[in-house]
Amino acid sequence: MNNKIKKPKIVWLQAITCNGNTHSLLSANANRLKLFLDSFDLVYHPSLTTDTLLNDLLIEKNEIDFLLVEGAITSNKDFFQISDQGINEALKKLVLKSKYLIAIGSCASYGGVHQKFEQNDDICGLTDALDETDISYLTHPIINLTGCPVHPEWIFQTLFSLKEYKKVPLDEKGRPKEIYSYLAHHGCTRNEYFEWKVEAKSFGLKEGCLFYEQGCRGPMTHSNCNKILWNDVNTKTRAGMPCIGCTEFDFPRNNMLETKKNIGIPDEVPLGVTKRAYLSLAGVAKTFKIDRLNEKIIK
Repeated sequence: MNNKIKKPKIVWLQAITCNGNTHSLLSANANRLKLFLDSFDLVYHPSLTTDTLLNDLLIEKNEIDFLLVEGAITSNKDFFQISDQGINEALKKLVLKSKYLIAIGSCASYGGVHQKFEQNDDICGLTDALDETDISYLTHPIINLTGCPVHPEWIFQTLFSLKEYKKVPLDEKGRPKEIYSYLAHHGCTRNEYFEWKVEAKSFGLKEGCLFYEQGCRGPMTHSNCNKILWNDVNTKTRAGMPCIGCTEFDFPRNNMLETKKNIGIPDEVPLGVTKRAYLSLAGVAKTFKIDRLNEKIIK
């Protein structure tokens, strides 16, 4: 048996970031993290590896299997540079050596919160930072693993799928369909409150739906947060925090913790539901009062 099977090489490049996706990676299930480290060769991560320098990777001609990028990109060296060059220069050099390019998190995917920075208007995600020539050697379209932060299991699932099958189906935003075809609403433990239009009285409670007043975006946000739980046990909505839609291309939006309304009707209704249908169903549900749903779960 050959014990020296070459493992796929991973390079993790950090651009403009808060390191949130790295923290998320380190919060992965311990068994899954070990399987990941046993299956791939993480040759460079600015916080986790020490044997290889970024300068070495930029100079050498060796091929990279998976280039993972955390953080937004800018061409303005006054705002961000690394190894004495702009992050976009370093990115392009590494992309030309890579088979797969994966955006880790919403900032790398679409610019995220850093794109709101008014003093530098060229901050963007990978797709906007690279042209056709830059990505001509990739064997797969750019993959966007959105989220603020991204779920560590989404990283593992994507890498193992690519390792085994060489490709993953993507939606129109460049996200893996297997992960982002679901809505955060699916699997939410508050769905009974949503159906009977029982509002949450405050943040942090176990009871009530967070959609009607607290701005929850679960019914219109593509992710499987409530199916693959964070730390194997929890999600924002289960902890009493509204979904803030961090996997969507327009994240972050303004006033994320309130539901915008017009004459008492949410400006945005659940995905795929017409306002007429929403009004009809909500009106019927509101005429009933289910005593159990208006009481504390644990008394």
